[in-house]
Order: sequence, then structure tokens, then C-alpha cells
Amino acid sequence: MTTILGIDAAWTTSQPSGVALVSSTAGNWRLIFAGSSYRHLLDHGNESPISNSRPFGSVAEPAALLAAAEETAQAPVDLVAVDMPLSLGPITARRVSDNLVSAAYGARHCSTHTPSAIRPGKISDDLRGGFERCGYRLLTKEVGVPGLLEVYPHPALVELMCAERRLPYKQGKARNYWPSETPAGRRIKLFETWQSIIDGLDQEITGASNVLLLPSPEAPAWQLKAFEDMLDAVICAWIGICVYEGTAIPFGDDTSAIWIPQSKLLSSRRGRA
Repeated sequence: MTTILGIDAAWTTSQPSGVALVSSTAGNWRLIFAGSSYRHLLDHGNESPISNSRPFGSVAEPAALLAAAEETAQAPVDLVAVDMPLSLGPITARRVSDNLVSAAYGARHCSTHTPSAIRPGKISDDLRGGFERCGYRLLTKEVGVPGLLEVYPHPALVELMCAERRLPYKQGKARNYWPSETPAGRRIKLFETWQSIIDGLDQEITGASNVLLLPSPEAPAWQLKAFEDMLDAVICAWIGICVYEGTAIPFGDDTSAIWIPQSKLLSSRRGRA
């Protein structure tokens, strides 16, 4: 069995971080857990595969997260895929990896955010160091297990969906995406985008659509953000699958690399399946 942990890591401790867990037997991947905070995974026991309680921010505890994931999956974690700047050296400004991704995907509105010594700063250093102490070294060139990966959902979704540009799926930016729509109209369009992403993921991960059920149309804003964080975590886990299966490539150098799936490699694998 192969198991991958996806983390949509917040750049501050005040915001929650989405988590997702996928596993496979004989190449058949399935989504076995999705939560909108570290605590949802750490407290996972008799809960449903998706946690709906209100999430809160916290500091990552890599050893505890790996133990909880192993208990949930009944197998050790092979790869951890994290949406956060990670590096083997100090992060003080834009890295080679940031510039390469922005050069490749900037025209499709998928440039990276600029990291600094403050954001994510110590959060990134502590997360990478914690996983490294558990045996998960940051992978920048070659794939090996156990390992830690930096991933980036926006260009990954562009590749998954064969889209011309970044998908409008961030709930906090709905007004910018559809300025002429009413609030209700924006929510409808947001849900349509989410559903299209879920449909795409469902082709890659068995049961994704059964776990990632859309919130109620009347749900408060925090529930929409929680769902978005879970969705991002599942995307991170899917990118981990692509790295494991050789359908993603690293953009970076020996110090840091952002792994992004490639549609041509995905199509080739599907053709062999």
C-alpha cells in the first residue's frame, strides 16, 4: 500500500491548514480522509471521512500528523505534499523555484506568491525540520520515499483541467472573479467551479466526489473557506500521486523545488492504463 498526505499549509498559525490522505493498492488511489485543520486529522477517530466542525489555526506537529495519518490509513505515509514554500536553505526572498514556476505559468495567471523571512518564515522552517527529523527529507530532484514535497495547486489544476488560465475557485475572491453578479450568483458560479474540479479529481482518485460534497448554498463564509482548504489539501495529495507515478516534474534547484503535474505525462499514463 502507498499512502500520501496532502497539506494545504497556512502561512500563519492563526489560520487553519487543510489535510487530506490518499492511499492505493495496485495503483487504485482512493481518498480516505479530508479535514480543514490539523486538529481534524489528529482527532480523527469515529468521525466521518470528512470533518465539518469549525477549524482553527495551530502549529504543525509533523510527528503527530504522521502518526495520526498512519493510524487512519493503517499504513505508514510515503510522501507528504505541502502547499507552502519549503527550502533546504533560509527563505528570505523569491527563490529559483518561484521564478521558474512564474516564468512557465505566469501567462496563465499562476505565478507564485513571494515568500519572505517573515511569511512563512519560521513556520516553513519548523515544518520542514519536523518532517526531516521524522525521516522525510525535502525532495528537490529525485523521488524517494519517505519524502517531503513542495507543491502548488494553481498550476496543477491548470494541467489537470487542461485550462487556459488559473481556475476561479477561491471563495474570498468571488467578487473579483464575477463583479457583475449578485452574491447568490457568485456562489452559484463558485460551486460550479468547485464541482468541475471535484469531477476532475474523481477521475484520478476513487471516491473523491463521495467525500468532497459541496456545502449548502446557505452555508456561512467560514464553511466555504473550510471546504476550499480541504479541496486544496486533496489537490496537494493528488500532486503527490503524480510525483510518485512520474507524471510531475520539479521546477527549481538543489535547494528548493515546486513539483507540478504535466498534462502530457498524465495523458500518456492514462493511455497506458
